[in-house]
Amino acid sequence: MKKTLFEKIWEKHVVCEETGEPPLLYIDLHLVHEVTSPQAFEGLRLAGRKLRRPDKTFATMDHNIPTTDRSLPIVDNISKNQIDTLYRNCEEFGVSLYGLDSPELGIVHVIGPELGLTRPGMTIVCGDSHTATHGAFGCLAFGIGTSEVEHVMSTQCLPQSKPKTFRININGKLGASVTAKDLILYIIRTIGTDGATGHVIEYAGETIRNMSMEERMTVCNMSIEAGARAGMIAPDKTTVDFVEGRRFAPEGEEFRKAAEYWATLASDEGAVFDRELDLDVSSLSPQVSWGTSPGMVVDINGKIPDPESFDDPVKKEGARRAMEYMGLKANEPIADIKVDTVFIGSCTNSRIEDLRKAAEILKGKKIADGITALVVPGSQNIKLQAEKEGLDKIFIEAGLDWRESGCSMCLAMNPDVLQPGERCASTSNRNFEGRQGKGSRTHLVSPETAAATAVSGRLTDPRM
Repeated sequence: MKKTLFEKIWEKHVVCEETGEPPLLYIDLHLVHEVTSPQAFEGLRLAGRKLRRPDKTFATMDHNIPTTDRSLPIVDNISKNQIDTLYRNCEEFGVSLYGLDSPELGIVHVIGPELGLTRPGMTIVCGDSHTATHGAFGCLAFGIGTSEVEHVMSTQCLPQSKPKTFRININGKLGASVTAKDLILYIIRTIGTDGATGHVIEYAGETIRNMSMEERMTVCNMSIEAGARAGMIAPDKTTVDFVEGRRFAPEGEEFRKAAEYWATLASDEGAVFDRELDLDVSSLSPQVSWGTSPGMVVDINGKIPDPESFDDPVKKEGARRAMEYMGLKANEPIADIKVDTVFIGSCTNSRIEDLRKAAEILKGKKIADGITALVVPGSQNIKLQAEKEGLDKIFIEAGLDWRESGCSMCLAMNPDVLQPGERCASTSNRNFEGRQGKGSRTHLVSPETAAATAVSGRLTDPRM
């Protein structure tokens, strides 16, 4: 029987199936951070349980940590408490932790691949919705809730209903300054934020095959914003080359055998998916979100839509509310929209390739007067690499603030927040009301578009 990539991994990890109950799935890797783990560790403690597989559990700090001088005390008591609690829990339960003093500290979905913890064929979970990022390696990776975090800690297994499959075949060469971020925003714009509900998406086609691992991670990262349970891409030579030599990757003969197995994971020719969609992206433009959901997206050289143009009354009302919150008018050109802040970072777009592309736009330029701009690398390793390449100097000379690693302004759980009414061009993944701070207004863009916007002070096509 022909099988999909998802089916091959799912079937290999099902521990048992009982009538009337969801299958029990074995978990190969459990990633932990400071926000969703405290209750789970406390649950173990109260039940007198040990952590089932400390060797398959890795922790880092990312959501709450400051990205400025870390030798200074953490002012916010909630953040400090969550960070201190993770230190204590990891020590008590024997979990490897990349803490504030670690040279490998970083965003959980950045350091997993960076360290070689993420490898093809694995099941990976984390108490974070953007765990889908790891699916770029041919993994089944998805976010879980706090009670599920405790379940995995206790048993290294997780009950899961089997999702449906959805293959999106993407073909065509992306144009200059049109990126993986633009592609995934366009996909969400096309199918909607509920377009993949109940499904695991497999991204396929020549456009995907020609992408680097970092670009593939960006695409899979935002699968959740289309309602998908996970996003996946079949492993190939690009995948193998990325994994080889990383700290936790197998070595020598063990790696060769692993690579042979990874090559078998691709969906079989003739495998049947529950849904399929074909897209030609050869004429795709840079994309930008205008509203308060990742599906409210238009071309960078387009206009704010008129709510009256929507046939669906629910979408019509949603557009009205979004425009009111965002302070925008129907048919307003995107190029006329001024911003206050630019944020380059997050688990979507904080890798070295993202920083290089932003630096290309910014080299020899200055950001517009009155603009605040942050560049936050996804890990300390990326920060070090960027500084070796002189990218930090380009950013600083252009007037941007070069920071330590962390989630930063992706979400308002640390000091990097917007004030009410402030407008931000952001390379992050969500533009919900209040996501970057109470009353904040977020436009999702690529690193290139963010950089071009910083220079002009308005949402700007990076191809100009």
